[in-house]
Parts: sequence; structure tokens; C-alpha cells
Amino acid sequence: MDNKSVSDYRTVSKHGVAEIVEKKSRFIANVKPVTAEEDAVAFINTIKSKYWDARHNVYAYVIGKHNIQRYSDDGEPSGTAGIPTLEVIKKEGLQDVVVVVTRYFGGILLGAGGLVRAYGKSAKEGLAAAEIITRKLTAIIEIKAEYPLLGKIRNEILHRGHMIDDVIYQESVTIRTLAEMERADAFVKNMIDVTSGRVIIERKGEKYISI
Repeated sequence: MDNKSVSDYRTVSKHGVAEIVEKKSRFIANVKPVTAEEDAVAFINTIKSKYWDARHNVYAYVIGKHNIQRYSDDGEPSGTAGIPTLEVIKKEGLQDVVVVVTRYFGGILLGAGGLVRAYGKSAKEGLAAAEIITRKLTAIIEIKAEYPLLGKIRNEILHRGHMIDDVIYQESVTIRTLAEMERADAFVKNMIDVTSGRVIIERKGEKYISI
């Protein structure tokens, strides 16, 4: 077991497109991050409309929150397209992602093994184009203090490896900090210690960040 928080997960950062050619057949992979099944279905329908003249629009998606996994061979021989596409997603350990691989038939049959390799390769290229990232869940911690303490607080936050999300300047200053979940309690205690208790600290929820 690695040392990553169970709240961390891998996904993609943006819409990515990649194309490969196998024996004159074009395989175009479109990949997008999604957080709900309806978003995945909408993206699949958009790609189908865009490539309406293609013989096949194969897809697979994994939605992590509800552990949803779906795929379609879209007319290709059973097990040669949708499952290989889904397996690439799973092998990379990704969730909240949809992959659509469009095939324009080039006139040469690839055979079952050739299709599996082509769809798998296309999906992998598409995921790379969409930039695989890790999303980490952090605790939002707001620190309110007088202005003379701002420098000390800022240095302590950065020294401990946390992130400053925002600084709000009013009569006093509020520093919104993003701390790793497993270190959030220790961070609060340490901040009270280094400022001799001259701060007001509140946890304000959670936020995912990309790393």
C-alpha cells in the first residue's frame, strides 16, 4: 500500500485528442474529464454527432464517486474495442474520465488481435494528450490574524508544504490555506503554537487540488 491518501485519485486535466493509423484505418481518441454519468453520455453523443460518418464510435468511461464503469463496442466484434479501451483507463488507475475512440475503416481487416491493440493504443495516446494528473483532497483552513503576524504565518504555511489559496485584507488579515487532510490537525496545532495563540483558526470544508 502506498502513502497516498485514500482521497487522492488520478484523472485527466482537459479534453485531449490523439489519432493513430493502423492498416489505413484511422482511430481518433477523444478524452475528457467528467464527474457524472450524464456528462459522459453527453460527451459521447457530441463525438458521435461530430464523426457521424464514421463506422464506429467506441467508448468507455469510469465515474469514481459511484464506481460506475461502462463501455460499448459500437458494432465492432464483441470484446475487441470497448473492453480494451476500458482496460487502459483501469490500468492507468483513472476515474472521472470518458474515452471515445472513433474508427474510420480503411478497407483492410485488422482481426480481433489487431483491433484490441489498435483501440488500446489509441485510448492510451488520447489519455496522454488529455494530461493525466492526481487530484488531492485538502482541508480549507482560514487563519485570521493581525497584520504584523502575516509574514510569520505565510512563511510557516509554505515551510510546512501547504498552499495559500487566498489572502483577504480587511481590518485584520485572513489567510485561506489548503492543507493535506492527514496533516490538517497537526497544522492547526502548530499554527497556534508558533503564533502563541494570537490567531483565529477555522476549518471551512474541503477542496480538491491538481498535482
